[in-house]
Amino acid sequence: MPRARRKMHLMKRVICALRLAVRARPLALLLVMLAGGLSPLAAQAADSWSFGVLSQRSAVLTAQYWNPIFDYVQRKTGVLLVLKIARSAPESNAATVDGQYDFVYSNAIFQPRMARANYQVILRPNDDAITGQIVTLESSPIQTLQALRGQPVGFPSQDAFVGYAVPMDALLRQGIAVVPVYGGNQEGIMAQLKAGRVVAAGVNGQLMQTFAAREAMPYRVLWESPAFLNLPIAVHSRVPKVVVNAVRQAIDGMESDAEGLRVLEATARVIGQKPPYGFRVSSPADYRSYKDFYRHTVLKGAH
Repeated sequence: MPRARRKMHLMKRVICALRLAVRARPLALLLVMLAGGLSPLAAQAADSWSFGVLSQRSAVLTAQYWNPIFDYVQRKTGVLLVLKIARSAPESNAATVDGQYDFVYSNAIFQPRMARANYQVILRPNDDAITGQIVTLESSPIQTLQALRGQPVGFPSQDAFVGYAVPMDALLRQGIAVVPVYGGNQEGIMAQLKAGRVVAAGVNGQLMQTFAAREAMPYRVLWESPAFLNLPIAVHSRVPKVVVNAVRQAIDGMESDAEGLRVLEATARVIGQKPPYGFRVSSPADYRSYKDFYRHTVLKGAH
C-alpha cells in the first residue's frame, strides 16, 4: 500500500476511534491521541459539541445569526459547535437545567434552580447591557402602570428574566395585579402586542427596539428596570478545558480579526443589531446582579 494511502487509512481509523472514545473513555482517548500523533485539541475536536440558545427570536433568525459564528469557530479551531434551539424558553430552560447542552447562550443559568446544572460563564457580549421594560403601543390610551391593573399583560414566559421576572417583580412591589398572557418567547409576545391581543408587554428592551424597527411598530415605554449585562455564553463542566479555551479564544478575537469582523457584521444585520459587535472574555463574577435580584425578589417561586 502506498505511503500516502497508509497514512490516510490510519487517520480514518484514528477519527473513528475518537468518536467512540472522546467523552466516555478518557484513557482510550489518550491512547488514540498518542497512536495518531494528534494534539489534545485536534482529538477533542473530532466530536461535535451542542450549543443551546435561549429561545427569544424565531428559529430562522437564531440560526442565521449563530451558524456563521460556529462556522468561523470551526475554521479557526476545528471545534464543531452544533446549534440547538427549543420551541420555547421553558423548553430551552428545561434542557439547560438537565445539562443537555455543552455550551449555552442564556441568562437563565442564574436562576437558583439551575445551580445543579453547573454552567460557568466564559464570554459576554460587547454590546450594551439589557433592561426589562413594560411597553404598550404608541396608539394605546394607557399612560401609566396603574392603568394596567386587571388588564391582560403579555410576557415571553415565566422563565424569562428581563421579560418576566424583573417587570413582574416591579408590578408586585407596586401592588398592581395583571392578567398574565404568555407568548412562548420574546418576539412571540411582541407579535401579540402588535396584534392587540394584550394591552402591554414585559420585554427585553434591546430586543423590543430591534423588533419594533423591523416591524414598523411604534411603542411607548411605561417602565424600565436597571441595566443587567446581556446574555452570556457559558459552558458545562464536562467539556474539556482544551475545547473551552479554544472556543473562548476564537469568539473573543472575532472583532479584531478581519474575517471574524465580517461575520459579526453580517450576522448583526440579520437581527438589526448595532455596534459594538462580538464577545469578550467574562466570568460568573460579572453577573452578580442577577443573583442579587433573585436573592431579593418578591416574586414567588423565583428564589
